[in-house]
Amino acid sequence: MIDAILRDLRQPEYIHVLINPLPVYGLAMGLLGLIIAFFLRSRSAQIATLIIVLICSASAWPVYEFGEQAKDRVLSMENEAGDAWLEEHQDRAEDLIWLFYALAVMSAAALIVPRKWPSSTGPLVIAVILLGLATLGAGGYIAYAGGKIRHREFRNVPPPTRKSQSDH
Repeated sequence: MIDAILRDLRQPEYIHVLINPLPVYGLAMGLLGLIIAFFLRSRSAQIATLIIVLICSASAWPVYEFGEQAKDRVLSMENEAGDAWLEEHQDRAEDLIWLFYALAVMSAAALIVPRKWPSSTGPLVIAVILLGLATLGAGGYIAYAGGKIRHREFRNVPPPTRKSQSDH
């Protein structure tokens, strides 16, 4: 049992699937907590949930990296429709990952800046919430294509048309 788990942890496709909920589900939970903390005006709850938002948004980087490492192996297991969804998933991630990085930076700022300027707390938390909602939407958009790669039961629309190399 332990050998199987250790073997799986050496496979980038397994790690990608294991951690890919963090930038979406984790972020959603962190934002929900942050909204509640904002309305309760609890700085300690805001700090805790800002840390969750920071971790979940920053987790987009290893999710992306392990996805890149796993691409060739996943392509070897898929059919043409799955390949098209994989390309779409990758394109969406490449185009939108900057939102996750911006949110991580904004969350860090909302944790640090109010120490020197306490009046910045509210505006920074609101900015994190708004950017977080946009980032969460982007994460859902990326995940929508990702779920269709290996899950044929989710392929209820035709696959995207594949772009030629000159379009990239």
